Amino acid sequence: MAIKDLSLAAKRTIDGFMIGINSSTIKGPGLEFSQYRSYQPGDDLRWLDWKMYARSDRYYIRESEIETSISVRFLIDASNSMNHADNGYTKIEYARYMAASLGYLANKQGDAVGLYVFRDGELFALPSRKDPQHMSRFFFQLEQIRPDGKFTDPVQYKHIFSGEQKRELLIFITDFHERNGEISRMLEALSTLRHEIIVFQLMGKNELDMEFGGYDMLEDLETGERIAVNSARKEYKDKLQQYLAALRMQMLDKNIFYRLVNMVQPLDQVLRDFLNQRLKSIV
Repeated sequence: MAIKDLSLAAKRTIDGFMIGINSSTIKGPGLEFSQYRSYQPGDDLRWLDWKMYARSDRYYIRESEIETSISVRFLIDASNSMNHADNGYTKIEYARYMAASLGYLANKQGDAVGLYVFRDGELFALPSRKDPQHMSRFFFQLEQIRPDGKFTDPVQYKHIFSGEQKRELLIFITDFHERNGEISRMLEALSTLRHEIIVFQLMGKNELDMEFGGYDMLEDLETGERIAVNSARKEYKDKLQQYLAALRMQMLDKNIFYRLVNMVQPLDQVLRDFLNQRLKSIV
């Protein structure tokens, strides 16, 4: 994340930790790894994975290599709470590099990539495409994101995600800071469209542990509401754990992949763990 050029940072991040991983396992649409099945007489021998044979002494076919590409849409929360900083950078900076890296990977696999930014009272939309010029626009628009205000009311934008009949992957990066359930309503609406949804919730270590040394008061970046630090610490931690547990169950009930990201974690490690988890879920 010290590299300021997003496209270069994304390439370094993805290419760096993919070195040493069997290249056949990162082919296939939607940031997915190849799905294997046992060889059956009559199957095309071109799709045999010989490295899998060497490891298991069994013949496997790589199914997802013959699937068509899909649209991967990145949804970015650009409300003012994404200006919260920890470990030397803000949530929106972490979100930029995360979206840039996953977008680079999706494009490398042949998937179309789109960007949708939810900002105070408006939605910026960059429809999905997969040509090189489009990726330049994708990186440029990520760099232009400036958080402001509250999360956009999502109801009026549902039609944007319901027009396509083909399968899509929606990746939502947010801190889940909501006042009246606006983010939950959006995910509820999107989950009815039968697209696959992935939610990354970004939180600073100082938020998770309530470590704000030297400060007596905390101020809500979106409402301006203030609260004393010391008097609220124990109650805050208890309520936070209850909230995160309830949120995980809420996402599970909607069949939404959910991952809490502590921003003290290096981005490449977060993405490596995420992709490995997807590999285990389909192989």
